[in-house]
Amino acid sequence: MSRSWSGRPRQRYFRRPRSRWRKLFDYALAFAVLGLLILVSARLDRVETSKTEGAAVVNDGDSITLGSERIRLRGIDAPEYSQICRKDGADYPCGRRSREALSKLVSGRQVSCAGWERDRYGRLLGECTAAGTDLNRSQVEAGWAVAYGDYEAEEAAARLGRKGLWAGDFDRPRDWRNMHGDMVEIEHGSYGRMLNWLREIFRFS
Repeated sequence: MSRSWSGRPRQRYFRRPRSRWRKLFDYALAFAVLGLLILVSARLDRVETSKTEGAAVVNDGDSITLGSERIRLRGIDAPEYSQICRKDGADYPCGRRSREALSKLVSGRQVSCAGWERDRYGRLLGECTAAGTDLNRSQVEAGWAVAYGDYEAEEAAARLGRKGLWAGDFDRPRDWRNMHGDMVEIEHGSYGRMLNWLREIFRFS
């Protein structure tokens, strides 16, 4: 059996040495990553769960104040206080109705809230209860708030039962704010949770 041989020497490949500037870039990148890890480690306490309780002041259908802590009910979105909706051919103040519904749930009882995220206004995004009643879930179940990252099943049931807002026509609060030139916050889903985490990590105040 014959073997063919071209007679040409086997080609060898040599790795070109890194340039001085490439080495400096690699070192700078390594230091930047190390600095980021140190920063994240030093600020992890900012994303620890915060718990607060006390007598609540109801601001609107999805936000309350406990002492000096302003709290936005996480995972839901209620009509703005001045928002108008329509039912049976007539306008009605759905924002006020939503606030009244939350006030009835609180009804002077001790409120307890827990959460770690904060929105762009510095409010704690919390899950809140009053004497064992889940305020976030109850507002959606009653139809006076829509799902905003959570409680989709509760919203579907309220829509089917034509409860609260679903008994008539309304703009979703996010859309209403957008139409009236208000800042629209990020929905409280996975994407919003990630951005809130980054905001807390890099917040210097």
